Amino acid sequence: MNTQTDLIGAIVAEDFRTAAVFKKYGIDFCCKGGRTIAEACEKKGIDEHKVYEEIENLPGKEGGAIDFTSWPLDLLADYVEKTHHRYVEEKTPVLQAFLDKLCKVHGDRHPELFDIRELFDESAKDLAAHMKKEELILFPFVRNMIKARHSGESLLQPHFGTVENPVNMMKHEHTAEGERFEKIAKLTDNYTPPADACNTYKVAFAMLQDFENDLHTHIHLENNILFPKSIQLEKEFSAV
Repeated sequence: MNTQTDLIGAIVAEDFRTAAVFKKYGIDFCCKGGRTIAEACEKKGIDEHKVYEEIENLPGKEGGAIDFTSWPLDLLADYVEKTHHRYVEEKTPVLQAFLDKLCKVHGDRHPELFDIRELFDESAKDLAAHMKKEELILFPFVRNMIKARHSGESLLQPHFGTVENPVNMMKHEHTAEGERFEKIAKLTDNYTPPADACNTYKVAFAMLQDFENDLHTHIHLENNILFPKSIQLEKEFSAV
């Protein structure tokens, strides 16, 4: 890993511990992972040498760290679906109920809650459609590529032409979600409850932050590992 020349997405893909450093400095490693550290820092007015230093001084990897880059693509697709898609499906209705309650009880004193609820409701609707497209179109094709490679069979041409077409659509939708949660983070003062916050308020903001963190990991696994490896695998079939 060369922190000065590698793209941020590739750095995080190689060592996910670096994600904490990027998050500390507000550097998007998932939706905007196709930049160098210097490029991201210049845009934010950050001294890139501080970021280099923190990454270089990370403690040694723990034995239990997961190297997702070594996983077969079908296993990674299964993991994303069963871990991150399921997380979104389970947490979304709970958060919507909390935000509805906050708007009713605290909306008069904190009108920003209505904007937060609207943004999250948009996210919930779009993520549900997004995940279905992955589960019904993209992930099955990834599994078919792995199956064909193992069996030696020819790969059937998908109706979407090339895997880059759904991948580009998914990446575009990831960017939209990233921008949406940037707005939510700003409206919540980085998920800091106000002084008059009740327990429900505190729990809702903590859950929103957890939701964003999970989404960042979710998008990172797809944008920086699953998608580029799927494109490369499809090209290997074309080269035969």
